[in-house]
Amino acid sequence: MALAPDRTPVLVGVGQLCQRDVEPREALDPVSMMVEVARTAAEDARLDPGKLESLDRIVVPGVLGSGYTNAARRLAERLGAPGAEPVYLGTGGNGPQKALNRSARDVAAGRARWVLLAGAEALDTRQRARAAGVALDWSGGGALTPQDAEPPPSTPVEVRHRLMVPPLVYPLFENALRAWHGDDPETHRRRVGALLSRFTAVAAENPHAWFRTRRDPDEITRPGPSNRMVAFPYTKYMNAVLRVDQAAAVLLTSAGHARGLGIPSDRWVHWLGGGDAVEEPWALSERPCFFTSNGMARAFADTFAEARLQVEDVHAFDLYSCFPSAVLMACDTLGIALEDPRPLTVTGGLPYAGGPGNDYGTHAVAAMVKRLRADPGAVGMVSGLGWYFSKHSAGLYSTLPPMDLPAASERARPAAPEPVAVAERAEGPGRLETYTVLHDRKGAPELGIAVGRLSDARRFLAFVDGDAEVLRSLEESEGVGRTGRVRPDGDVNRIALD
Repeated sequence: MALAPDRTPVLVGVGQLCQRDVEPREALDPVSMMVEVARTAAEDARLDPGKLESLDRIVVPGVLGSGYTNAARRLAERLGAPGAEPVYLGTGGNGPQKALNRSARDVAAGRARWVLLAGAEALDTRQRARAAGVALDWSGGGALTPQDAEPPPSTPVEVRHRLMVPPLVYPLFENALRAWHGDDPETHRRRVGALLSRFTAVAAENPHAWFRTRRDPDEITRPGPSNRMVAFPYTKYMNAVLRVDQAAAVLLTSAGHARGLGIPSDRWVHWLGGGDAVEEPWALSERPCFFTSNGMARAFADTFAEARLQVEDVHAFDLYSCFPSAVLMACDTLGIALEDPRPLTVTGGLPYAGGPGNDYGTHAVAAMVKRLRADPGAVGMVSGLGWYFSKHSAGLYSTLPPMDLPAASERARPAAPEPVAVAERAEGPGRLETYTVLHDRKGAPELGIAVGRLSDARRFLAFVDGDAEVLRSLEESEGVGRTGRVRPDGDVNRIALD
């Protein structure tokens, strides 16, 4: 279907903020940070910030650790746009891109005209305020239920085996991916180190990055005094950094409205298409394997189908990078190598540019807009990820408009994989599918977590029996495929490796 030129969705203004070294009593709260970046985005669009009063939708990703029940409504009030529909997103790094996909389709259909996506985190200020005994009054806005209700991210048996926070879950995917690719631990470490070193080089040139420090591969992947091992194979420098004060904003409208506002066309970056999906099965412990993602594959395929493009048409990516396995899985899904010469991040990634809670995706899009304006005609792809490869979103952008209206894909859906049966109380011989080793604050191995199959193909979760030497053996040589005997111990399982 041909797209009416005036209905073409365009991003017209972006803003970013990095708040550093401010006394907690003087620091901007997250909503005030959003006000700043919204005004910056208006100025970037060559508009008077007063034009924000006519916004008809304001979307805000959930703010971590705050008392806000509806930050979107508070932001609307502060911007003098009380008539704007407030949309407060839930938890998930896919949220900003998913919201842009939804809002862009609404703009194309005439259901929305003038949309602001803005988010912020001030976890660094919160930590410093707590240490100094300073009370922060960040609350209010009135209650609003976040969009898209979903099941809990972890099942009870996963929680009992410590698999309920991302730093302890993503290493399972990393080790499974390494084994699937047939790389030994040292080869894999070198490949990932080279990838992340490239990310730090991008962050070093990003004025809005939290850490603007180039690091070589060994510095990133080898444990040291300032870079302890967290959960094998991830050191501290391989984990997303949450303790940041950062904000970003993106303004979306139609080409016709942008023209009416007098926004120069050289500020326009077109949304070409997007895709969103959830992982099936949702529960981590019920998935068929840990080295592929059917949800990511569906989201990416839908994105390219809507935009009528191929991965070869993309000039720059920003692949969600909370942990290395997120980038590895995305590259596998796209069919590109980790060593692909095209940029895989335009910000520097969550461990280096910063991982501001649910809002990293807004920074990624803002950075992509800047890059595409500097390279007219190029195509950029941004991806987002929620929980444990549980929620997926992606979008394609360019200064060139789409020829046709991107419409929801009607492609045939493959049948969802059958959930794997989980033995909550497991007993008998078992084989490891993946695993990780948790380390204490001093860097010593303290707990092994194994995921595997019993002889009857049921999945088990278990803690690894043994001392530090046993745990180190899982780090020094391949543990995927190792066998052992599983037994229940209270409300958890344990495995004694052969």
